[in-house]
Amino acid sequence: MPTRPVRTFTVLPRLPERLKALQELAYNLWWCWHADAWALFRRIDPERFESLDHSPIRLLNTAPQERFDELVTDEGFLAHLDRVYQAFTTYMKAPTWFGEKYPKSPAKIAYFSAEFGINESVPVYSGGLGVLAGDHLKSASDLGLPLTGVCLMYREGYFRQYLNADGWQQERYPENDFFSLPLIGVKKDDGSPLTISVSLPGRELFARVWRIDVGRVPLYLLDTNIPQNSAQDRNITAQLYGGDENTRIQQEIVLGIGGLRALRAMGIIPTVCHMNEGHSAFAALERARVLIEEKNFDFATAIEAVKAGTVFTTHTPVPAGNDAFPPHMMDQYFSEYLKSLKLDRYGFMALGRENPQNDGEKFSMTVLALHTANVSNGVSKLHGVVSRKMWKALYPELPEQEVPITSITNGVHTLTWVAPEIAVLFDRYLGSAWQEKPTAFEVWAKADNIPDAELWRTHERCRERLVAVTRVRQARTLERLGAPRSEVQAAEEILDPQALTIGFARRFATYKRGALIFRKIDRLLAVLNHKDRPVQLLFAGKAHPKDQGGKELIAQVAQYAKRNELRRKVVFLEDYDMNVARYLVQGVDVWLNNPRRPLEASGTSGMKVCVNGGINLSILDGWWDEGYRSDNGWKIGSGEELADTNYQDELESNALYELIEREIVPEFYTRGADGLPRAWIKRMKRSISTNVSAFNTNRMVSDYTQICYMPSQERYASMSAGDYAGAKELATWRRRLNDGWKSVKVEEVTAPRPDSMHVGDVLNVKARVQLGSLTPADVEVQLYHGVLDNSGDIMHPKLAIMETSPTAGLTNMFGVAVKCQASGQYGFTVRVLPKNKSLPSSFEPGLVTWG
Repeated sequence: MPTRPVRTFTVLPRLPERLKALQELAYNLWWCWHADAWALFRRIDPERFESLDHSPIRLLNTAPQERFDELVTDEGFLAHLDRVYQAFTTYMKAPTWFGEKYPKSPAKIAYFSAEFGINESVPVYSGGLGVLAGDHLKSASDLGLPLTGVCLMYREGYFRQYLNADGWQQERYPENDFFSLPLIGVKKDDGSPLTISVSLPGRELFARVWRIDVGRVPLYLLDTNIPQNSAQDRNITAQLYGGDENTRIQQEIVLGIGGLRALRAMGIIPTVCHMNEGHSAFAALERARVLIEEKNFDFATAIEAVKAGTVFTTHTPVPAGNDAFPPHMMDQYFSEYLKSLKLDRYGFMALGRENPQNDGEKFSMTVLALHTANVSNGVSKLHGVVSRKMWKALYPELPEQEVPITSITNGVHTLTWVAPEIAVLFDRYLGSAWQEKPTAFEVWAKADNIPDAELWRTHERCRERLVAVTRVRQARTLERLGAPRSEVQAAEEILDPQALTIGFARRFATYKRGALIFRKIDRLLAVLNHKDRPVQLLFAGKAHPKDQGGKELIAQVAQYAKRNELRRKVVFLEDYDMNVARYLVQGVDVWLNNPRRPLEASGTSGMKVCVNGGINLSILDGWWDEGYRSDNGWKIGSGEELADTNYQDELESNALYELIEREIVPEFYTRGADGLPRAWIKRMKRSISTNVSAFNTNRMVSDYTQICYMPSQERYASMSAGDYAGAKELATWRRRLNDGWKSVKVEEVTAPRPDSMHVGDVLNVKARVQLGSLTPADVEVQLYHGVLDNSGDIMHPKLAIMETSPTAGLTNMFGVAVKCQASGQYGFTVRVLPKNKSLPSSFEPGLVTWG
């Protein structure tokens, strides 16, 4: 706060009328995924644009007035401006996939995330989660979804990284200049800034609402750095993932509860809320509170309606990545709030606990999200398996594979990550369909049509650009460290623009094993320093400021890079961000990823490499477990998970060296008479044709729409119709179900007992079920059958619904006949599940009775 009253005013660039469209383009991030728009701003002043983190607004704010006077008479620039502005206005008005597929849908989707990585000029992201969220918004815009983003506006964003002389990560937190960001202050009808408030212990916290336009999609951001708050509270939105536990819970209250209040204050009443990770799970409680207040509902009724319109995505199988708060903190922050939910403390705490009876258990945001969503998903097929195992305790009677967590594999926004030169090739040989139908396999299969020489020369230019940028950045790093002039000059010759280049860039968490390739340094040296077939390594990535293990890994890599025999072959690039990532994924030949399976939920950086013809070398974890084919990349190891992690590191480092020595290096350097590595280029094309159509966010967002958003919209509409009659009925039914379930028993199962049956024979099974106060309409009785494994368990169960089968003198009899389809050792049992057409699935209540 200033020590004296200060009157403020804003100085804007004086753009000639003919250039006014530049201002409109700069304030919509549509420009950042359209190469022609990017090139337009770069044309104003290439060096300035590069130095300003590619921020059009900062460019327009700082370019000399004389430059605009020149541009207004530059016919070439004006034609370029008109072309880009026409493309922008056409895009904003064009028909969309969603509008054509769901022309009358009343859906309003709110997408909550703690971070959004849209472009490096808007630093409100830390890494993969944020970049995925940013790509999600871009594809939502491309597809025309009625979606709104919700986030916090961090004054300092995530930290900027630099390394000291020992290679140890240091952090600095430069403040964002809001005037230089594409922020539009949301205002009330009277023209004053829109603010909302949330309750914190002993006080009200206020937050201002800002908007960033991402194509057709608005992103709203909440900022507590305003005069109404104390100095301490103004810092709540200072840093992304900064501060202590109190800061974290306060941020999540602002994001979830405050975010929903901001939407309502603007007249946006979402029908579906998507919680991208558990950080925003308090939004579900706020939606319930509003219904309780406005409709005088009890919590049970309100939460049925809320759950019907809530989607949750979990992103991490690492326990530390799932926020959980101790009971005393929940009491401190929510003792008053839970009264407005008409819940007692036990009922409230149970929402965030795996075992509600354990009063010492922390309150998990992931558990809260799972309890309050009707659809939950992991971010790859393998991560779905891991998530079901991880959260099985919430559904103790269900087999692991039936835990109601599905999966939707992540993707990347193709236009954002493709190199402009590669995009020109796609335009030439794939036609406009690669942009219009990025999910069509048949479009990407045409990558085979790209002439080998053109693809290779284009990729070589991208690699050369990566080397050039690396040299400049490394020289700056050495200058900052006070290195001798000779050493700075030597940095201008590091790396070889023609050499096989392997990239490794991601968050430096210990499970990602960033230094695995250095495990046998002598073997690595022989590879890197081969006279005729050189190899070079590029590293980048940040460790969380409190992750000492991650920082130690960075220091290890940095120390290796300083060794005389590696100085020109190994580089660690400081301050990994979207800009550095763009150069890397467009320029490397091979993308290395060696996490300890199965701790990589998905990973998306390798997908960005595929867009540019790069090739993945990875553990079969996350998305690569789905994307790998023998001819489109390489897998490290067998995918086996070993209890002895040191032994696993030994095996997989050996496998890594073997692949590089025996397959990767020979294939890269085997050239024909024309100098082309034909086998390598064939693999590049396979990387493009087999992966890009599947692993892009247009496919991902359309999957979310069809699997999550629209079913949730339909359920929400059903629950809320007729003054929420559906929610009331389901809440009443669920109470009756919970009260009566303890009486449900499978009393008798009858079936013929021959020593053997033959293929084609029919097995008739009958079961008598005690239902207590429930009726046959409340349950589904199933025959659970299949081939047995060596332990006597059913390996791949099949289900047959047993119908009511009246028998003289007996009630609640159920029966089914199944044909024996194949020979083998089979088994069966009978189970009872709840049944209600309003449930998202019979597994959701977590109740099952086995025979």
